[in-house]
Amino acid sequence: MNYSIRESVGTDWPQIWSFLEPIFRRGETYVLPRALDEEGARVFWLDTPLRTYAALDANGMIVGSYFIRPNQPGPGAHVCNCGYAVAEVARGAGVATQMCEHSQTEAAALGFRAMQYNFVVSTNEGAVRLWKKLGFEIVGRLPGAFDHPRLGYVDALVMFKKLESKSCWSSKHHMLGG
Repeated sequence: MNYSIRESVGTDWPQIWSFLEPIFRRGETYVLPRALDEEGARVFWLDTPLRTYAALDANGMIVGSYFIRPNQPGPGAHVCNCGYAVAEVARGAGVATQMCEHSQTEAAALGFRAMQYNFVVSTNEGAVRLWKKLGFEIVGRLPGAFDHPRLGYVDALVMFKKLESKSCWSSKHHMLGG
């Protein structure tokens, strides 16, 4: 299935929260407090990133969402970080693949030169497999860095991919540089 992806608007939040909340409560993939309240989640996912996007199915239901933000400030701002979430009803249907591909295109258009995932939980095998398939490399392993609610301390991975750009890379064109 092909999903339409657009920049998220504030009124999307209730649908996004409906699938983010169970993901955050399980505590198996994000380094966030499992008891994070809705307002804190909204700030993290919708209010503080540079951009947040929604993936919609053919019926207009939001079945996935992702955000883009600079991974670091200042001299590190040319590398972005993204977070992705897919509704349970749409898992395995290609939503994450399409959002990741979309995010790479969007990030390059915003002037980012690379994408880095700082903390991919090693037991999130589907995500690790997909990111590798889409060209990300594991550039670091943090032994026992994630306290998994069922499995105890497991490794976290740092994954990285240089982005391709159809335009020149110039600080003048970088979205944070002017």
